[in-house]
Amino acid sequence: MWKPGTLLLLLLWLASGELQQETEPRRLPPPGKLNFGYVPAGVYETLAHYEPGPIGILFHMVHAFLYAVQPNAFPHDLIVKLAKDKFGAIQTEYQKPENIVLTLQAIYYEIGFLVCAAVGLLFTILMPIAGLFFCMCRCCDNCGGEMHQRQRKNADCRRGLLGTLLFSTSLVITIGVLCAYAANQNLSSQVKNVRRLVNSNMRDLHTFANDTPMQIEYLISQYATAKNKVIYDLDNIGPLLGGRIHDQLDKEVRPALDQVLNMAGVKIERAIKAMRETKEALESVNASLEVLQDGTGKLSLNLGQVRTSINHTLNDTDCHDEDSDATTAQLCRNIRQSLSQLQISSNFTRLPDVNAQLEKMNDVLKTDLSAVVQRGFSSLNDTPHMVIEQTRSVVESVTNLVDSIGNNISSFSKAFPVQSCLSNFTIFINHVHAKIEDYYPEIDKMDFYRWIGCIALCCMVVLVLAFNYLGLLCGTLGYDKHASPTTRGCISNTGGTMLMAGVGFSFLFSWVLMGVVTIIFLAGGNMEKLVCEPFHTKELFKVVDTPYMINPEWKNFIPGYMYNDSELKLTTESLYSTCKKNQGIYSAMRLDKVFNISSYLNTTVFTKDVVSQLDSLKIDLRGIILLEAEGRQNLLDFSEAGLSEINYADYLEEVNKGVTVVDLLSFARELEAQTDLMPKSNLQSALKGHVSTLRQIHRQQIVPMEQSMSALNQSMRFLERTASDLPNKILAVLDAIKAAQFLISQNATHLINRESRKYTNTIIGYFHQYIEWVKTSLAMEVAPCKPFSNMVDTAEIMACSFVVDSMNTFWMGLGCSTLLLLPSIILAVKLAKYYRRMDTEDVYDDPETIPMKTMEIGNNGYHSEHLQGIPNPMMTSIPTYDTMNRFPRASAPPRHIDW
Repeated sequence: MWKPGTLLLLLLWLASGELQQETEPRRLPPPGKLNFGYVPAGVYETLAHYEPGPIGILFHMVHAFLYAVQPNAFPHDLIVKLAKDKFGAIQTEYQKPENIVLTLQAIYYEIGFLVCAAVGLLFTILMPIAGLFFCMCRCCDNCGGEMHQRQRKNADCRRGLLGTLLFSTSLVITIGVLCAYAANQNLSSQVKNVRRLVNSNMRDLHTFANDTPMQIEYLISQYATAKNKVIYDLDNIGPLLGGRIHDQLDKEVRPALDQVLNMAGVKIERAIKAMRETKEALESVNASLEVLQDGTGKLSLNLGQVRTSINHTLNDTDCHDEDSDATTAQLCRNIRQSLSQLQISSNFTRLPDVNAQLEKMNDVLKTDLSAVVQRGFSSLNDTPHMVIEQTRSVVESVTNLVDSIGNNISSFSKAFPVQSCLSNFTIFINHVHAKIEDYYPEIDKMDFYRWIGCIALCCMVVLVLAFNYLGLLCGTLGYDKHASPTTRGCISNTGGTMLMAGVGFSFLFSWVLMGVVTIIFLAGGNMEKLVCEPFHTKELFKVVDTPYMINPEWKNFIPGYMYNDSELKLTTESLYSTCKKNQGIYSAMRLDKVFNISSYLNTTVFTKDVVSQLDSLKIDLRGIILLEAEGRQNLLDFSEAGLSEINYADYLEEVNKGVTVVDLLSFARELEAQTDLMPKSNLQSALKGHVSTLRQIHRQQIVPMEQSMSALNQSMRFLERTASDLPNKILAVLDAIKAAQFLISQNATHLINRESRKYTNTIIGYFHQYIEWVKTSLAMEVAPCKPFSNMVDTAEIMACSFVVDSMNTFWMGLGCSTLLLLPSIILAVKLAKYYRRMDTEDVYDDPETIPMKTMEIGNNGYHSEHLQGIPNPMMTSIPTYDTMNRFPRASAPPRHIDW
């Protein structure tokens, strides 16, 4: 037969995908996250949790009582010492000091149970003895055995109080019996759930055995996820590796290319636009200069003609006639003096044209600089395609290696007898289940006998309660306050007899009940305090896991027994806790120390050839030309277009002068205002005609010239800005392009190697992700061992929650009822005197008290001559009567103080 540990190991052998931690030569960057999905897992149906329901209140009461009896902490050290000494040594050598100390410690821990057990033992021993003496005492007409009842004034009050107390005591006893009965029924009903729990656990073990191969197969099949990702990256090595190289080059090379057409950060389209705007500005200068030079001559001629005409008009006699208005003459003089302002201000004829610069710019624009630079961009952007062409053979060889790795992993799972192990385990489960099924009839039979015994114990108390209740009922209903003690009715007498019968059965049964309660109390109480409670607080596991306790040569028992390695940190608590979390049995049993599966799935071995193939990648980027000679010369020509040779100061000086010395519109308005002050005459009409001529000259000549001057001003300022630092920018651009070209041609090797390593690490990272996922899944999800912790929890539920709690509740209820039988006996004996028919009664012969006694006898219902039909000694004149013959045991009348 296999050891249980060996069986578990064979079970766990099927976890053939497990991997141990590997030592990698380098730390990999995190690659793209792969999604391997979720390991398929069966649902374990066992719910190892017990809710007692309403009876749980009684369970808590029992626990509270046991805590009061035994408040000491779990004696971990004591139990460990006792276990190490094998208990027997203490019995044979108890005289040793250390054994005496252990004995005292055990007595101190059990003192509460010992005191309660002593009380129960005394009760068991003394109760039948007390009953025997009580019986003998009553036979001697003592202890309430004399059938004579003294009459007292508070008889009714005493009877009512005793009845109430007896009823209350019986009611409490009834509650105790009901608690005991409920606990007995709860245990029987829970025993019926044992089969359901066992069957559920067995089905979970079958689920464990059936699902594990499927989970292992899923782990192996998910290699396809990593493989497909690797192949995808290999198929896209151009965009991935080439794209990374391009991006890194682009960070350093693109700024240089941008500067070719940037001139201050503008993009390529704006660079071409800057050249065109420069050409347009030069053309605008020429056009504006031509317009201004031509317009200046015409304007000078027209203004001269206007001056001549106005002078001729001012020679009119109205301006010189002494008889004319003095104002007119003054106005004429003012107008003649202002005519000197009618002349041009700027002279554009002395400014040279910019035809030479315009011709150079036309030559620059003949070369399509945009196309030249775009060819450089295209050469750089073609890096992914270059990588594809240069790595084609390496990619094919790596793809073949990836396929061979998948074949190795698939063949790996076939190296272990998974199916045979599972078949053996399934057979073992079925065999164990069948054996358990065979015990069910015996369990039911034993539970039936137990149930019958507990019911019999409860019936003993119920019998006493029945006599108590019937006695109270008959005594209360049959009691007649008008009847004397010797004439009480049959029902009342029956009630008293039943109470005494209950007393008798109490003496017969109580010591038996207390003996049973004491035995169950010692067994159930210690089970609760030493097993059940420490199980929930994990103290029990600490005892089991104490080093060198079970075997002096093994530090840890489980790994020492299963793996012959007691130093391995595998304890009962860790095993239980791991399975409780439903983690894989591989991590729970620490099988990584037994099965070195990493030798089969060692990523270093798998990927060594892949790494060597990827490291052999050779990528040459010297074919990338950022700027051809044509583009370089074009930029030099642009910087040497002669813009710096233009005398911008002369142009701006003439532009700032204005077209005429005076604003022609203002002059016309002033002339018109002065003309309006003159009287209507030919002179006034002629001057207004000159005003119209001036306005026409302003509109037709000066306005176009001002527009040309504005355009010339803008063009010259633009050209001045462009020419200020153009050569330096062009040279800086060319230097940057040269440095970038040198970087690509000479210094890109380091960049390529770096990106190639990153790409290689990403590819290898997919294998690492797969293996790490297998490790995690194997530890957390594959073959989850919750069924094994469920079996422990099920055993705890059946032992503690079903049996111990129920039996503890049973003895608590039965014990309380048994203890209360003592006051029930006393109360029943005292109360029975008020219900039973007495043989004698009190007789009063004191003449002085006869009238009073007569009244009392009448009031209390004692017999009288009128009622009974016999002579009443209290109502006759006969002084004496035969007391001894008529009332042989009558006592003297009570004194007044005894009432």
